[in-house]
Amino acid sequence: MEKLEGLTFLEPFPHLIINNFYNDEELELIWEELKFYTKPGKFLPAKDYGGIEGYTDAKALCLDNLYVTGDPSYRSISNILTVNRKVFDASVLQSFSEIHDCCGIAPETNFDVTKVRYYHDGDFYDPHTDKSIQFLAFSYFYKEPKRFTGGELIFPKYDYELTCENNSIIMFPGWVEHGVKKVNIEDSNYYEGYGRYAITSFFGCKTTKK
Repeated sequence: MEKLEGLTFLEPFPHLIINNFYNDEELELIWEELKFYTKPGKFLPAKDYGGIEGYTDAKALCLDNLYVTGDPSYRSISNILTVNRKVFDASVLQSFSEIHDCCGIAPETNFDVTKVRYYHDGDFYDPHTDKSIQFLAFSYFYKEPKRFTGGELIFPKYDYELTCENNSIIMFPGWVEHGVKKVNIEDSNYYEGYGRYAITSFFGCKTTKK
């Protein structure tokens, strides 16, 4: 049975980091889909995928809008929406919930939304807060050898930043302000895909009717 080893932090805000989160088979499936999206006309500007207009140049897709849930459900068509169920493994959410009381309801998660975002040369995301979301999980991917600089995940209010290692994931509460430093790449075409990919899971607990 696969064992994941994460690091939990209470300061400067509650968060969980797991390196080497996906195994080789899962990574292959993820990269198949990332490469498909990194073609002309596929990634969308912020106004079309639910991003914050004026805060970012990075393009993205909301996968839940493409592979809608219903009868029938099309989520299984997406490698990413299938593989990223790993984010909601009971042991992962339990470890996160134990960091602080504000994370305590994470194991009761009953909804999530997934976005795939690609940062190429000059792309960034200004600091912001996802006020309507209880929890966030960011997974990071890039082709190796790494060709870009920048792209750190930043938390200005806390004077804290992360380099976002390949195949790592961070989970934290939605009230934490965060942003992404500008990515810099020389001599690389956008569609070669040598920038910074992020798969974001917005998740939490919705009230269900009794």
